Amino acid sequence: MYRGSLRADEGSFALEAAVLAPVLIAFLCLVIAFGRISVAGNGVDAAAKAGAREASISRDGSDAKGLAEAAVERSLRQEGVGCPRSRRTVDVNVDGFSAEVGTAATVTVTVTCNVSLSDVAFPGIPGSKTMRGRFTSVIDTYRERSE
Repeated sequence: MYRGSLRADEGSFALEAAVLAPVLIAFLCLVIAFGRISVAGNGVDAAAKAGAREASISRDGSDAKGLAEAAVERSLRQEGVGCPRSRRTVDVNVDGFSAEVGTAATVTVTVTCNVSLSDVAFPGIPGSKTMRGRFTSVIDTYRERSE
């Protein structure tokens, strides 16, 4: 009598594996997706930093804006962040170029990017996420500048 009841749990491991495997795979996919979203956010931050550094070495405010936007474009491409111009804004604050020579001044670049989750995480994931990066860089205090 006990022999039959001892063998009643045969195949339970296969059943447990069949139930738990999809849950574990889904959890792993979510971890990978959140990791890739984090990497994309870091890419947007790096683009803002590159833009601010490029703008801070410029001689005037109008050139600084163009150089910053080009640096942001280049950095996003290098980082592999899928953020086309239609879904991106680059705000370059060049008020520091109007400060007198000898006074401390800064330039700030803010990059806002609306990234599609299917581009960042996995194909087929609906929705998008807005990522922002901001960086401020110091303009050389004793360098000639013009607005």
